[in-house]
Amino acid sequence: MPAPNILFAAKSERWIIYEPHLRHALAAAGISDTGLTTDTDTPAEIDYIVYAPNSPVQDFTPYTGLKAVLNLWAGVEEVTGNTTLKAPLARMVDTGLTEGMVEWCVGHTLRHHLGMDTHLQGQDGTWRNDSVPPLARNRPVTVLGLGALGQAVAKALHQLGFPVSGWSRSAKTIENVQTHHGDNGLTAALSEAQIVILLLPDTPATENIVNADTLAALPKGAILINPGRGPLIDDAALLSALDSGHIAHATLDVFRTEPLPATDPYWAHPNVTVTPHIASETRPDTASQIIVENIRRGEAGEPFLHLVNRDLGY
Repeated sequence: MPAPNILFAAKSERWIIYEPHLRHALAAAGISDTGLTTDTDTPAEIDYIVYAPNSPVQDFTPYTGLKAVLNLWAGVEEVTGNTTLKAPLARMVDTGLTEGMVEWCVGHTLRHHLGMDTHLQGQDGTWRNDSVPPLARNRPVTVLGLGALGQAVAKALHQLGFPVSGWSRSAKTIENVQTHHGDNGLTAALSEAQIVILLLPDTPATENIVNADTLAALPKGAILINPGRGPLIDDAALLSALDSGHIAHATLDVFRTEPLPATDPYWAHPNVTVTPHIASETRPDTASQIIVENIRRGEAGEPFLHLVNRDLGY
């Protein structure tokens, strides 16, 4: 297959990591890697852009021959509003990222389900055997967001025995998961959830979806886990619900401002766990395979994978 011109538009440290994986994946797909570059001097000749939203490339107008932009990140909220981008935009759906997210979500779900903090923080000589956790089948879990990540997490938790429900903006059917959609469905999805996991995209429709009203819909003592996006949560409402005891604990991996400022009240709250945006990340080896598969499809005239609906924002 002839060499398409592929611009890697991301920070230089990413290029050092990704270059060997991209060249290996191109070779495996039978595509010459001679067109792979970080050179932006001839934008009209570029066929594909492997793209990070924090790249210097923000104006796509000069890229007149562009066939697709292949996002390096799972989130596309920083790209969808760019009016200079007219070519198809594909989000990153990486098997490595999915595996990491499943492991992180399952780990923290089990941590709260089993009450591990009581014993990890209670090494003081007191024998605390007055509370035995229920079986997983008696601990309902709700996943908000049923995209690739949400579905994978929901299926993994079902396999462990948890009754799993899920919510998405539009109707979806997932084996062994009770699915809800729309505004009325959101209340139903939350009403019996003892643990809630947020895996929604960041869009105008999902900002502050966790607010005073939706928190009140949860049973008293529910746990909130957010590895999705910081703006999904009305922070003042969550802190209030934590202070009142309506929400027993929040494990938060993402925030509106990152790094989370040292003065932010989440750090000091006794019922909040802060993790520094480590739930999962794109793995260069598996991500490169996804990127190259879309390039192969573009060159073969086949439909691209994981295209973003610019109107919906994901």
